Amino acid sequence: MVSTEAAVVIETSVPSPFVAVAAEVEAIESILTNLNLNLNLNLQPLPILDFDKGDPTMYEAYWKSVGQHFKITLPASILLSYFANPNSFCWYMLPKLEQEIKNLHNLVGNAVVEGRHIVVGNGSSQLIQAALYAVAEQRRCYPQISDYVRSGLFKWGGNAHAYVDHDSQPYIEMVTSPNNPDGELRVPVVNKVNGMLVHDLAYYWPQYTARPSRVLLITILCSSPSPNAQDTLDQGSVKDPDVAKRMVKISTIGVSKEAQLRAIGVLEMITTNSCPNNFSEFGQSVMAERWRKLREALQGIDVLQIRDFPPQHCNFKRDFLHCTPGYAWMKAQVGINLEEVMKEERVRVRGSKTFGCPSNYARLSMLGMENDFDLLLKRLPSLPHLYVLHLFQPNGAVVSVPDVIDKITLVDK
Repeated sequence: MVSTEAAVVIETSVPSPFVAVAAEVEAIESILTNLNLNLNLNLQPLPILDFDKGDPTMYEAYWKSVGQHFKITLPASILLSYFANPNSFCWYMLPKLEQEIKNLHNLVGNAVVEGRHIVVGNGSSQLIQAALYAVAEQRRCYPQISDYVRSGLFKWGGNAHAYVDHDSQPYIEMVTSPNNPDGELRVPVVNKVNGMLVHDLAYYWPQYTARPSRVLLITILCSSPSPNAQDTLDQGSVKDPDVAKRMVKISTIGVSKEAQLRAIGVLEMITTNSCPNNFSEFGQSVMAERWRKLREALQGIDVLQIRDFPPQHCNFKRDFLHCTPGYAWMKAQVGINLEEVMKEERVRVRGSKTFGCPSNYARLSMLGMENDFDLLLKRLPSLPHLYVLHLFQPNGAVVSVPDVIDKITLVDK
């Protein structure tokens, strides 16, 4: 077998495209080791950290602190009917749940609910699909959701900024605020008289953003009133009663009564402040600390950037606060596949293809377990070194050892 030293001499003195790949790898490993670059070679595999999904397990510590203060007992003999409120258009929703949803919005100050109709669904996908169905002849929405059912009533129309209404056709514009993945507070863009608006405000809560005002002039508001993912319950606040009635039609048997009762208990604790700690203040504290740690960990790592958010006035705190979105929208140098670079560090992130952006962007969830987040921060300093190898060895191509030395030296300078 050709030694590492021999491979370097051969490649330096007699350039050849047929140098053995094994010798090339050994040479690169030896050089990088001498440069004190930690590539985690020949070590035990690191555990995979999943920062792809928006799974809000960050609240585990909060609910552990609640302990026995929150408990639901459900006798088998009650709530046997499909119907929770036969006299309401949303016949499967418990009246107490509707009231607690309104109480929460009034407490937080993020939406006007007086004179609005509340519709609940099994998660945001069903609720958004119901909204599209309700305004079916005018449409504009997310491609994954809109194209999933292959409806003849609507189709994906693209980014609102690039949308050109040549034929004055009716449309639906989805307004996501804060936007997923970049956390930007958004407003309608198209602004045509023949359009309808659906506001996706899933993260329009004080732990994720400072809210300049309450949402008022909307057709449909979609958000999650419960802080627990397992409740799988989202709600919409609808101005037009006819639209609200059509939204209910897309749910054949409604929402589980058990999920509703759990949500009622959680929301009542939050709105009456009967928890040991204030839920929104806990969320704000955790998110602010995570963003501070992330920015601190990225200091000096010029190859990776995240957004800065100027302070805005928050109605809930009555003070100016920095936005702390549920996701960090990361940007690397053009030509880098950031999702693949993160995989090298065994960190799963959401690739940019999902959002129609270049491959040098990726979304990092800020909502996971505290221990996983701390492990992530420890791995970030290794990213520039993996980044260098991806930048100069695209698609696994063999690069001569002297070239790698020169390029790594230039980057490190």
